[in-house]
Amino acid sequence: MSILINDDTKVVVQGITGETARFHTKQMIEYGTNIYAGVTPKKKGQSVEGVPVFNTVQEAVQNTGVNTSVIYVPAAFAADAILEAVEAELELVICITEHIPVQDMLMVKQYMKGKKTKLIGPNCPGVISPEVSKIGIMPGYIHKRGHIGVVSRSGTLTYEAVHQLSKFNLGQSTAVGIGGDSVTGLSFIDILDMFNEDEDTYAVMMIGEIGGTKEEEAAKWIKDHMKKPVVGFVSGKTAPEGKRMGHAGAIISGNTGTAEHKIQTMKAYGITMAEQPGMLGQTMVDVLNDYTLLEKCQR
Repeated sequence: MSILINDDTKVVVQGITGETARFHTKQMIEYGTNIYAGVTPKKKGQSVEGVPVFNTVQEAVQNTGVNTSVIYVPAAFAADAILEAVEAELELVICITEHIPVQDMLMVKQYMKGKKTKLIGPNCPGVISPEVSKIGIMPGYIHKRGHIGVVSRSGTLTYEAVHQLSKFNLGQSTAVGIGGDSVTGLSFIDILDMFNEDEDTYAVMMIGEIGGTKEEEAAKWIKDHMKKPVVGFVSGKTAPEGKRMGHAGAIISGNTGTAEHKIQTMKAYGITMAEQPGMLGQTMVDVLNDYTLLEKCQR
């Protein structure tokens, strides 16, 4: 099993006629993802990599039965693209676009309350259930099917974590990049809850970064609810106060959002922390050994 995406996921690519979307549509199709439709206004009738293009998401739903969207639309129009997918009642929307204005995302979050659609992102690498489906920009070849769930605010560190896990023959059930902006869709807690209920996920790696309180909130939830071992890592130990580092949400203000505070909080709630990026895989191996899960996870 996996979370969020599987063999039944049917994808529409919003902004498919753009250069970036064309490239990644090809990569997703080659990986085996079910890309059923694309959407670009006024481009109906065209095709990209054999995928038919429609003017609206609703047209794509009516003609192809898609249930999931991936968005490569420019930042100025991305919020409207999310809203269009929500109005079409898709199950899942994965927004790759970065630099979406905060006020646009606040409006989107408010609109989505009570709706059926789940949102991953924006400013994220996407979601992959290895050897089944990948939606977004993740490099598929480093992933291996298995039993470790991965959730991360950082795209690059997601790839590093997955690469190390695969080298230790620790495949992944699903890897989820939730995005690094200050306002995003599903949170650490949302994804952790899904992994907690997924019978094919035996352990979880959670990767955070400076800024906000999402990691601390997740750590408390893990202490109260998580039934499976969690390995953590937080990047940004040397980041200066008041300077945004990489992601829009990665900024320290006073004593809030520092890597050290997050790390100490996560440790206090029982999460085993990798001390440096190069130790992500080894730390998971050590934890799985402690729980006598290593051999089971390597099958």
